[in-house]
Amino acid sequence: MYTGYFAKLKTYEEMGLIPISICAKAPSWYKGIQYKILAPKFGFFSEWKYGSHKGDNNYYIEHFQKEVLDTLNYNNVINQFTKLSDGKLDSVILLCYEKPGDFCHRHLVADWLTKNGLECKEYI
Repeated sequence: MYTGYFAKLKTYEEMGLIPISICAKAPSWYKGIQYKILAPKFGFFSEWKYGSHKGDNNYYIEHFQKEVLDTLNYNNVINQFTKLSDGKLDSVILLCYEKPGDFCHRHLVADWLTKNGLECKEYI
């Protein structure tokens, strides 16, 4: 399984990957699969983006872990990805907006998946 960003969608599709958006709101032109269960919650995202915790990545990480990842059952998530990809987990690419070197929740998701037994890395 991989992570990537919307700007490279055409490349990923040409490589035979199965894109799945993990954002709260995908671009209007994106017509693929969306899996919003792994999206950041509006409250802490807004606080990190615009509020008193603006740019505080540790705040974001703590809240993403507590409010999103800790609420999920890893096996259920993998089963859902398996269904969405017709059993081709190794071809799934989880999409968000930020470039690979930028802070993004998809990297937190990739770490969570990897720590639980499914290698997930940025597609290069």
